[in-house]
Amino acid sequence: MTNSNTREIAERLKGLREMLDLTPAEVAEAAGMDEATYLEYEAGNRDFSVTMLYNCAGKFGVDVTALLTGHTPTLSSYSIVRAGQGVRTERRHAFTYQHLAQNFKGRTAEPFFVTAPFVPGAEDKPIPLSAHNGQEFDYILSGRLMVNIGGNIDELGPGDAAYYDSSQPHGMIAVGGEDCVFIAVVLHPEKKD
Repeated sequence: MTNSNTREIAERLKGLREMLDLTPAEVAEAAGMDEATYLEYEAGNRDFSVTMLYNCAGKFGVDVTALLTGHTPTLSSYSIVRAGQGVRTERRHAFTYQHLAQNFKGRTAEPFFVTAPFVPGAEDKPIPLSAHNGQEFDYILSGRLMVNIGGNIDELGPGDAAYYDSSQPHGMIAVGGEDCVFIAVVLHPEKKD
């Protein structure tokens, strides 16, 4: 994400919070962080993670696309995203996410084309973990990905897939000397009536 994108998202985040008359503490709790950290995001001093934006969008009752682009999805029958045209965002650890359905309203899932960069020495450190409500499906297109899902560590290669409860701490890194490219689909949790 470029610095101007970070600032634009930060402005939308703050604007929506204020419009909905929510306190920074309320949004921070929904995003799973302390208030001081949340305020750093709102000030544009941190790059946004997909998980953080997804959690904030849920608190605000808006589509995550509204935070990413400032536009609300309008298509309800079908949506096509041409190669390289998805809304891009970077997550911590330099992963690049390209949203593949940003114009479709009422999505029950968030599909992403993800590039995980190979970082020499990352295999010798603990894999950074995150968690979010719902479930996730990851399908490896190229490269190799080491995953930690709920403390279980495995290595995936082209054609391999993982499906899991994403409320469990999970994380991944590219291994084997090259970037890993994969499709990630984050499924929204079922709403209880």
